[in-house]
Amino acid sequence: MTTKHDRSALLPLGALAAGFSIAGAAMAQAEAPAAPKEGSEAVMPAVRAKAAAEPNGKNTLRATTTTIGKGEQKLRDIPQSVTVITERLMDDRNLDDIKSVLRNTAGVTFLSGETGEEDVRLRGFSLQQAGDLYVDGLRDAPLYERDTFNFERVEVLKGSASMLFGRGSTGGVVNQVNKQPFLNDQHEMEATVGSGDKKRITGDFNWTTGETSALRLNVMGEKTDNWGAKVEKHGIAPSFRWGMGSADEFTISYYHLQYGNIPNYNQPRLLNEDGRIQLLLPAKNFYGLTSDFNDGSADYGTLTHVHRFGDNSQLKTSLRHGRYERHLWASAIGFAPAASQPGGVAVTPATLSDATVLRRNFKGREGISDITTLQSDYSGNFELLGKRHQLLTGVELAYDEAKRNQNVPGSYLVPGTVPTAPLTTVGTPNDGASIDVPGAPYMNKFRASNISAYVQDTMAVTNELKLLAGLRFDHFKATYNVLSRVTTGGVVSLVPNSAERTDNLWSPRVGAIFQPNDWSSYYASFGTSYNVSGDTYQYAVQGPAVDNKDINTPPEKSRNVEIGGKFDLFDNNLSLGTALFYSQKYHERNNDPDSAATQQLLSGKRHAAGLELNVAGRITPAWDAYVSYTWIPEAKIDESNVQATNPNGTVNNTQRKGDRSALTPKHSASVWSTYRVLPQLRLGAGLNFRSEQSPQNARHVTAPSFTTFDAMAEYTFNDKLTAKLYVLNLTDKLYADSLYAGFYAPGAPRTVQLSLKARF
Repeated sequence: MTTKHDRSALLPLGALAAGFSIAGAAMAQAEAPAAPKEGSEAVMPAVRAKAAAEPNGKNTLRATTTTIGKGEQKLRDIPQSVTVITERLMDDRNLDDIKSVLRNTAGVTFLSGETGEEDVRLRGFSLQQAGDLYVDGLRDAPLYERDTFNFERVEVLKGSASMLFGRGSTGGVVNQVNKQPFLNDQHEMEATVGSGDKKRITGDFNWTTGETSALRLNVMGEKTDNWGAKVEKHGIAPSFRWGMGSADEFTISYYHLQYGNIPNYNQPRLLNEDGRIQLLLPAKNFYGLTSDFNDGSADYGTLTHVHRFGDNSQLKTSLRHGRYERHLWASAIGFAPAASQPGGVAVTPATLSDATVLRRNFKGREGISDITTLQSDYSGNFELLGKRHQLLTGVELAYDEAKRNQNVPGSYLVPGTVPTAPLTTVGTPNDGASIDVPGAPYMNKFRASNISAYVQDTMAVTNELKLLAGLRFDHFKATYNVLSRVTTGGVVSLVPNSAERTDNLWSPRVGAIFQPNDWSSYYASFGTSYNVSGDTYQYAVQGPAVDNKDINTPPEKSRNVEIGGKFDLFDNNLSLGTALFYSQKYHERNNDPDSAATQQLLSGKRHAAGLELNVAGRITPAWDAYVSYTWIPEAKIDESNVQATNPNGTVNNTQRKGDRSALTPKHSASVWSTYRVLPQLRLGAGLNFRSEQSPQNARHVTAPSFTTFDAMAEYTFNDKLTAKLYVLNLTDKLYADSLYAGFYAPGAPRTVQLSLKARF
């Protein structure tokens, strides 16, 4: 007899089987075109016509090409899972920042960071905060509040990818693709108002300036009250492109984003008897101070040159320099001790009331980064020993210089510098209280340089079978200058310490791709990744840096194995991808229990195994759909030094051997579908689902599963004017969106937004 549990476990396998079944049905409906004859000459694409066309993803949920694999490639030619969030999907669901984009990607979860940022997890592995985020293939490492106003699409490559990207990329990488000028005069403005007194306006203007040149300008401004957690930001992104359709094409661009927000750091949690988080406070309740701030900016300029050779190959070189600043002061909210509560009783779900007293602790971070990157990639075809080869090779030079303070409130030398935060109550959110925030703290310094080179060859063994092999070498060197607080005779002083770390690393990648026709592709791949010391907090010292000694912890290492298939169905209007994966971090940092102050060990090990399913495109001329689903039945801590109890005998709730990995739900999904019910009316609906999970370092805590529903109605008056009504979290579901050991951040409450878009 099949139990309910057995049936649940079989559902994801059914999804995998369904993917291959749909592909088989499509093959039965239509005869596949004949494969090109061996030895036939490749025809260079009509680049100018492509540049003149409407931008990729503007009117579709489906992408067929990507730049995440270095150079432009068809998705079917990449032997790993890739999820692409197109501009249409971002517009449909009002995805205004990178966090909301990633929430629409299955397998992604969020750790509520100690200082306000959300540490993104993919398949349970950290994306190294911002370290595994890229813009147009160049590392976009610093922490800042990324907006989507200049995005054409967002590409998520899942699984180890250090052969392509170097350090990081255990769970995958995220590539943000900026909008590019094209050969057509086309302009668009959109204004949005909504719940929380939201006011946002964007503009996208494109002018042709010559036969092969165009100028594009994207702008954004937003001011939202958000029930106290205010958002105020503006951005501008001009770009000029010339030589389109010629042998030499150039693009020069600049990006500026400025924001001054009030962060909603967290809400305090209460647990029931079995450790499940009780969600009792409304999501819109803001308990921070009006003096809290999350101020920052991102400024970078990029110069890109593409030289196209006559044999359908090209050399792309990009140079970027940027400065990024972040200044954060936030209130971490918790329940006051029992002595401060009504009746002197500790807070429980049963005693919680409007009179319950809340305390505010301060968190803060300062960061300024200057990053320069030079990257050159060559892609081309050649024949050797009667076999057709696709060569991908390149070099990268990068230099980072940063000043950081990870704990601003705890950095001041004079006692009493940080004022005591006023208390508040559950029944008085957004009470208007404030403090005088102290001045700037001392800063630690970091410098890093990275020199890398890679080469990948894809050989066509037959017309249907391709074998892929690649190798990358990275030389990474980092210098840390850290100030430590030391108290001598009651006097607090700063003592400088410095440390260095140099790593030379090799990253392989191999795979096989079988393409029996032009609509199906099957693959198997293996790749590795690594995380250098210092990346955990994006250049805090990972491992000891005392007595001016070098950091003694080598990089962590990971690997990913994946098999899957990608299919273009329904007359090439819908893409389906499905894969089985096994990801393992086999050298994970743990403190040495015998000498934790001077040494860390690479003794940890964890793995995650499961299934990916991606669907995007058009089912009928009126019906579009997007599905992203991840099933991870296995996510386990295989080895760890963590002991069952602390030295003082209290229970240590840090995950240990045998536990399920934190922030790794078994099921996660994002679904969106639209249907044109009338020539002028398009309706849409979708959901986001995440099954239960535990926070990091809190094995005794469980966040309940949740499903949220969204809906949209769009009316097109004519080819120049469109109105859209969008409702986020239709049922006003209360859920824990991001988690930390001692608190959580709630997901957005029900939010109604009305947009008006004009084209001219």
